[in-house]
Amino acid sequence: MSLKHAPTPPAVNDELRSRANTRISGRWLLVARVVLLAISILYLILFIVGTPVYFAYLHILCTDCLDDRLTPDKFQALHALGISITTYAVYMVALNLLFALVYVSVAVLIFWRKSDDWMALLAAFSLVAFGASFTSIPWTLATVHPAWWLPVTLAEENVLGFPSLIVFFFLFPTGRFVPRWTSWVAVGYVALSVPSSFFPSSPFSVLNWPVLLRILVLLVVYGSLVFAQVYRYRRVSTLIERQQTKWIVFGVSVALLGFLLLAYLLPAFLELFIPLQSWSLLPYVIVVTSIYLVLLPIPLSFAVAILRYRLWDVDVLINKALVYGLLTGTLATVYAGCIIGLQALMRGLFNQTSEIAIVVSTLLIAALFQPLRKRIQAIIDRRFYRRKYDAAQTLAAFSSTLRNEVDLSQLSEQLVAVVQETMQPTHISLWLSKPEQSKEPNTRLLPRIDVEKRVLS
Repeated sequence: MSLKHAPTPPAVNDELRSRANTRISGRWLLVARVVLLAISILYLILFIVGTPVYFAYLHILCTDCLDDRLTPDKFQALHALGISITTYAVYMVALNLLFALVYVSVAVLIFWRKSDDWMALLAAFSLVAFGASFTSIPWTLATVHPAWWLPVTLAEENVLGFPSLIVFFFLFPTGRFVPRWTSWVAVGYVALSVPSSFFPSSPFSVLNWPVLLRILVLLVVYGSLVFAQVYRYRRVSTLIERQQTKWIVFGVSVALLGFLLLAYLLPAFLELFIPLQSWSLLPYVIVVTSIYLVLLPIPLSFAVAILRYRLWDVDVLINKALVYGLLTGTLATVYAGCIIGLQALMRGLFNQTSEIAIVVSTLLIAALFQPLRKRIQAIIDRRFYRRKYDAAQTLAAFSSTLRNEVDLSQLSEQLVAVVQETMQPTHISLWLSKPEQSKEPNTRLLPRIDVEKRVLS
């Protein structure tokens, strides 16, 4: 077949169509690059000026504060561990800088590889804006030196970070609002975010609205975002675009769930027993570090999805995340229930301590791990990966038949049926070659079976 007249593979057509929709040139490309460069320079100035201010700010003790400064009790606990307050300040500064550096590095990589793609430029802008504004350094600079209030407010997460991410999620991966009415939701969210930062006392600020109304606004925005991605995935996206969407959804979901757990649910639960100001130093540092770490899947998923590197690996990651997430939650629930139940039982019958209950519960969890993991894996495969699960079952059954079948015609029919069921080609044909004559006596060659599969586009 002449290559000149060969049909273009569907994956190539999808990529060309996607790039054609998001590639820009000329004046608009120059404007987009200048805006991204200007925002990057603004954040760079804020970090150069704000890092020493934040470092000195951490050396100031406070009695009733919820920022990164130490209370006298925490300072005494730090001193008891043999760690100076300067070491603590260095750690917090390094944590903030590393978090911003990861986001900015991924943005630079995306800009370097796809600087003529406006969706890639929007992703780079979102990563720079959110990664730099989420840290404590710009906020501390505006707190200590009010003269920096305007540039810090202009660059804060509610003005550039979150709005740019929301708009990106509505547009990704085709660069169009699907359905079209979602554009009004995105514009409305951006319009509501700006007054809350620049005019927090005005009636247009969301902060002054009733709690139920604020919750309703968030439900509308994030509900529309989820609906748009599901609708696009099922009705509009191509195969490559679906894989890109999977990466973005996977990274954002892991980061969002982890952030909600560490920043809201865990503090709310612990506040029932101890005020946030009374937290000891070590749990506070662990929670803050974990919040920064759990948000790192966002830039990593952006890089993979936009640069299209190893797109199909996301299916394996999602599968393992579902399996081990359910496994961890189930085992933790069983472990806690066993400890509570055994402690109550032994205390009532034998007046024993909790050590026996802990040992028995640990042994039970160790015994349940492998069987429970295999059971959850089978459930996940049947529920979410039905086609692959059926294909694996079919191939396993064919392998068993292959060892016992001796009739060539029956074997040929089953081979065609297996290929048709597992690979689902548009057309399939089976060619059997004649066995070669052997010069050696007492030697019989089995016929060679070749399967020719031709998928008609």
